[in-house]
Order: sequence, then structure tokens, then C-alpha cells
Amino acid sequence: MADLNGHCDSRFARVYDKLADSIERGEEIGASLCVNIDGENVIDLCGGWRDREHSARWTEDTIVAVFSATKTVTSLAVLMLVDRGQLDLYAPVAKYWPEFAQNGKDKLEVRHLLSHTAGLPAWNPPFSMTEAMDVETSTARLAAQAPWWEPGTRGSYHASSFGHLNAELVRRVSGMTLSQFIAKEITGPLDASFYLGLSEEAQLARVATIYPAPDERPRGVPNTAAASTDDLAVEREISARTRLGSFSGMKRDPLVLFNSPEWHRTEFGGSSGHTNAAGLGRIIAALTLDGVSRGVRLLSPNAIDLIFQEQASGIDSYYMKPIRWGIGYALTSAEDNSRGPLPFLRPSKRTCFWYGSGGALAIADVERRITYTYAMNQCQAGRNSLNGVYYKAFYDSL
Repeated sequence: MADLNGHCDSRFARVYDKLADSIERGEEIGASLCVNIDGENVIDLCGGWRDREHSARWTEDTIVAVFSATKTVTSLAVLMLVDRGQLDLYAPVAKYWPEFAQNGKDKLEVRHLLSHTAGLPAWNPPFSMTEAMDVETSTARLAAQAPWWEPGTRGSYHASSFGHLNAELVRRVSGMTLSQFIAKEITGPLDASFYLGLSEEAQLARVATIYPAPDERPRGVPNTAAASTDDLAVEREISARTRLGSFSGMKRDPLVLFNSPEWHRTEFGGSSGHTNAAGLGRIIAALTLDGVSRGVRLLSPNAIDLIFQEQASGIDSYYMKPIRWGIGYALTSAEDNSRGPLPFLRPSKRTCFWYGSGGALAIADVERRITYTYAMNQCQAGRNSLNGVYYKAFYDSL
């Protein structure tokens, strides 16, 4: 069994064993896992390798791309501005970003951008990664675009556009880019290893190589042949259109793209964050600890309550699965999560979460004051992904 760095409370020995065994068997290359209960890190583990060639160990200092788990930090940044009175969730976005009022979006509200209900889940296709990386132009294109549905009436994951939309909102209100705001107001005060846009050689030297899931293939457009008689015809049409209008590493070799200098430098608030479980956990712990992490207040308890105001519930068009969207995060069901995007999640009245492609994960179990974060460099796919294996082992040990 592989040796792991860090510490693990004896109560959770089965979590240590599961992670060590996964690395030993090669299911993981390298990974980090952190669980905080009521302010104490009861699990803070990492181990394995930064690459398949085993040329560099995964250590406490290693960081890795976490893809859409980035959104959990972006949402926190926006909520901090709401908490400070600089943003009103129920105000029109155009109040802060006048150009956004184009094409019937004059009444679209801030909460819609945070809850994947804005009707801007992607750009009007066609669209490419190259276009996305011209952030000023691609963001202006979203401001000019008409919503695909009446804002607030349905939820559909804004996979690629979420970061651009909310980053611009932060810039308009704070005068800082999202990356600057996160560094100054979140990661700096917390001394947390999370980076949106790697600019220093010392940061780049810490990055693990990330590998696509073994069965990962370019995602095709969902079948719409039976759309005219399908109860989910509208959802399928939105899903197909979203994928055509999203930037996706699958349109290029993902192994090359996501390990490239251009990706490391990118400041996409929805997908290009680099961190590890301990760094991400230190940030997300503010949600489970009444807004305070490591003695630093990021949010008030009232702002945390806002997260749990349900904005949409039902079949999410992007995933074609039921998702409850709150303000900035997905919400677990209090009864059954088996049909949702993370079917292993335990029922809870006050748990919010999101995750990244391949398995990186941030869960705030506010009800139990538990923060659970995970990051790895071997992406996974399917219902038996390792993130759920460790999660189950942890909750079974409580």
C-alpha cells in the first residue's frame, strides 16, 4: 500500500486505506483529499505522483487543474460583494454592467448569473477555445446575446459562460479582475493555494500533469431525432446547442491543451483554477464555519443562507439530470440524490457543492459543519469515480 503525506484521524482510517490503495493500484496517479469538521482538518492527505512517469512526487505543495470546481471560488467572490452591499442579487445585471441590457436582458438579475438560470449557457454557436481566450471580446459577445429562455424560468448548467459572466460582474463592481479579487480578498488573507491564472515560474513548477479519463472521448451532440415526441425535447435542444456554443478541450487534444502554458495562464472563472484539496478546503470552509476560515471572515451567516434559496429544480438541460440550483452552488436533496450529477451524495437540507470534470470536488455540508475537498491528476468518469469512493468511506466512518 502506498504511503501518504499528511495526517488522518484514526476514525477515518478506511479513507486513508482507500486512497493509498488507489494509488498503489494505479487507479490514481496523484491526489489530495482534505476534510474539515468544525474547524479542524481531520483528514489532510496527499500522495502519489505528479506524472505517469513517476518522475516527481505529489507533495503538500503540488497543485493541479480542477476545472469547474473553480466555480465554487468564483461564486464565493460574488457572494462577498453581495454581503458587502456592493451587489444586489435581485437587481438587474445592467445596473452594474450597462452593456448587458442588450437584446432583452435589461431585467435579467444578478441571481440568475449565479444560479445557471440566465438563459446564457453558452455562446450562440459556433464557438471555439481560441475565441474564449479573447476574454474581452467573448464577454462582450455574451452581453450582446439574447437569452435562450426567459431568465429565471429554468436551470441549465452554464458550463463555459459562467466564469466569463461572473468575472465581468466582479470587475465592474470591484474595479479588480476576478483573479485579482480572489488573490487580494480570499487566498491572500487565508494563505490558501488557489490560483486563477498562473503567472509565476514558482507556481508553474508546482503543477501536476493532468490526464483525461481513460474512456474520455470527444463529446457528441445529444440525439434529437425524437425531439418532436419527446417530453424533454426542449431540454435536448438546449443541451445540443450549449455544447456547440461552448469551448471544450475535447475539440483539441485534452492532454496537450490542459497541460499547456496557455491553459495555465488562463483566467477563466468557471474552469481554469489550479489548487489542491487543502487550499480549496481552506476557502470553502468559510461556508461551513459561519463565514470564517482560519480566523478570517469572508461572509456573514446571512450571506451563507442566501446560497440555499432554491432558484431552479428539475431536469437540468445540460446534464439531462435533476439538479437543484441555489445561489452560486448546486444543492443536495434532503431525500434522494441518486439521480443527480453526484449520485453518492448523502441527503441533507443544507449541503451545497460543485465539482470539476474528472472528479475534483468541493462540498460544504453546512448542516454538519463539514468541508470536503478533493483534487487529483488522473481524471475519472462514470458512477464509480473515486471521489465517491472516498466520500462514502468518510461518511460511513462518522
